[in-house]
Amino acid sequence: MRLSVPGPRSLAGQLFAMQAVLIAVVVAGYALFSYVSDRSQAEEAATRQARAVARSVADSPSVLAATRTADPSAELQPYALKVMRDTEVDFITIMDPRGIRWTHPDPQQIGQTFQGHTEKALRGETFTETYTGTLGPSVRAVTPIQDGPRVVGLVSAGIRVEEITQRVQDQLTALLGVAAGALVLGAVGTYVINARLRRHTHGMNAAELSRMHDYHQAALHAVREGLLMLDGQYRVALINDGGRELLGVAGDVVGRSVAELGLPAPLTGALLASEPRVDEVHLTASRVLVINTSPVSGGERRGTVVTLRDVTELQSLMGELDSERGFTQALRSQAHEAANRLHTVVSLIELGRAEEAVEFATAELELAQALTDQVVAAVSEPVLAALLLGKTAQANERGVELMVSEESSLDDGLLPESLPARDLVTILGNLIDNAVDAAQGSVGARVTVAAYTRASDDIPELVLRVSDTGPGVDPEHAEAVFQRGFSTKPAGPGGRGLGLALVRQTSQRHGGSLTVAEADGGGAEFEVRLPLRDPGTAADGVPFGVAAARGAGGDA
Repeated sequence: MRLSVPGPRSLAGQLFAMQAVLIAVVVAGYALFSYVSDRSQAEEAATRQARAVARSVADSPSVLAATRTADPSAELQPYALKVMRDTEVDFITIMDPRGIRWTHPDPQQIGQTFQGHTEKALRGETFTETYTGTLGPSVRAVTPIQDGPRVVGLVSAGIRVEEITQRVQDQLTALLGVAAGALVLGAVGTYVINARLRRHTHGMNAAELSRMHDYHQAALHAVREGLLMLDGQYRVALINDGGRELLGVAGDVVGRSVAELGLPAPLTGALLASEPRVDEVHLTASRVLVINTSPVSGGERRGTVVTLRDVTELQSLMGELDSERGFTQALRSQAHEAANRLHTVVSLIELGRAEEAVEFATAELELAQALTDQVVAAVSEPVLAALLLGKTAQANERGVELMVSEESSLDDGLLPESLPARDLVTILGNLIDNAVDAAQGSVGARVTVAAYTRASDDIPELVLRVSDTGPGVDPEHAEAVFQRGFSTKPAGPGGRGLGLALVRQTSQRHGGSLTVAEADGGGAEFEVRLPLRDPGTAADGVPFGVAAARGAGGDA
C-alpha cells in the first residue's frame, strides 16, 4: 500500500487555513473568557439578589408581628412562598434564633433545624455564603429579624448553584451561537478573499511564487533588449539593465516620470502616448532604437509596457545595403550604356569609318578617366572617393550633376582612428542623397560636394559641405529639419525623416556640428564640421569611438 504525500498547499489555501484557525482560536478564547466572566457575574448577581430579598423579608413588619404569635408558620409559610415566586429565588427560610425553621419550600422540613451558619446573624450582622443544604449547594444570605436590639428570628434567602449554572449555560449557548455565526461568516469571507487571491496567484504556493520571482529577476537582467514598465501616471515602475543601457539613464529612476529622464522629445512623446506604438524608430544620443508600447488595462488604464531594441548596427547595414543597391543600379545602367557605345563603335567599323570609331571610343574613355582623376585628386581617402564615384553615377542616372569643388582636399591617412570612415559615409552619403532628391527636377540640377581640412582655434577640423540647386530649406524649419520624422517629401515604404537625424547624431557623437544655410546659387547648403583629434570625450559625455547609428542611405 502506497501512501501519497500531499503536495504543498497554494498560498491562498495556506492563508485560508491560517485565517480559519485564527478566527476559531479568537472565538473560542472569547467564549471561554465570557463563560468565566459571566459565571462570576452571575454569582455576584445571585448574591446581591439573595441579600436584598432576605433584608426585605426581615424588615417586613408583618414578619416581625408573626414571630410574636404562637404559630408563626401559619402566617409566614404562605408569605415566604409568595415572595419566592415574585423574586425568583429558590428558597426563603424564616427561623427562630435557635435555627428551627418556620418556613421552607418543602413543608416537611418545617420544624427541622436550619443547615448552615447563623453565628454572625445572631450578632446582628447580615452575611452571605455558599452552603450545601437540603436543596443542594446554594448561594444564600442570612440576616437577623430584630425587635429593637433583640434578635427574635433569622431569615435566609438563597439561589441554588445549579440554577446559577443554568443561567450561565443559557447565556453561553447564546454566545456560542453568535460565535459560530461569526466563525461561519469569517470563514465565508476568508474563502471569498482567498478565492480571489487564488485567481491572482494562479493557485501557486509560496515556494512557487518565490521561484517565479527569482526567474523574473534573472530574466530581466539576462535579456539584452530593453524593458520598461510605466504606471498609470507614466512613472517608471520597472526597468531592466538593457533598458538603462539603451536609454542612457543611470541611478535610481524607479518612481520618476518619463518626462524627467532627459530623453529626446520625440522618444518622450512616444512613451507618453496613450495609443500603442509598433516598431517605431527613434534616436537617442548614440543609438537607433525601435520601440513598441502596449497599454496595460483592466477596466482602467494601469500603465504601459515598453520594449526597446537596439538597431544601430542594423541601420548601418541597411544603409550600406542601400548604397550597394544604388551602386548595382548604377553599374547596370553603365553596363547598358557601355553596350550601346560598343554597338556604336562596332557599327562605325563595319561602315568603314575606323577613325571615327577610335575617336568616339577615346572620347568616352577620357571623360570617365577625367571624372575619376578629379575625384581621386580631391579626395584620396579611398572609402570617401569610392562613395563619391558611386554617388556621381547615381546622380547622373537621375539627371543631376554631382561635382566635387576645387577647394576639396583630403589626403589618405589624414583621418584619426577616432573618426572611422564608416561614420563619414553615414554623414556624406545621407547629405548627398538628400541633396540629389532636392535638386532633381530643377533647372540645371546640380549638387556640389566639398571635403577639406582646416584649423579652427588651433584645432584641426574636417569640413564636409554639400549644396544643391533645389528649393532650399524654409528658415522656420531650420531646426525641425534635423528631427527624426520631419520631411517635406511624401513618405516611402521605409518612412522619411531619418537621414538628417542620423547625420546630426553622428556629428554630435564626434563632437562636431551640423548647420544648414542658403546656398550661393539658391537651394540648401549643409555643412558638417568634425574636430580631428585623438579619441576622447565629446561635450555631451559620449565617447567619440562608441558605435552608433550609421547608414549611407536616408532622407529628411
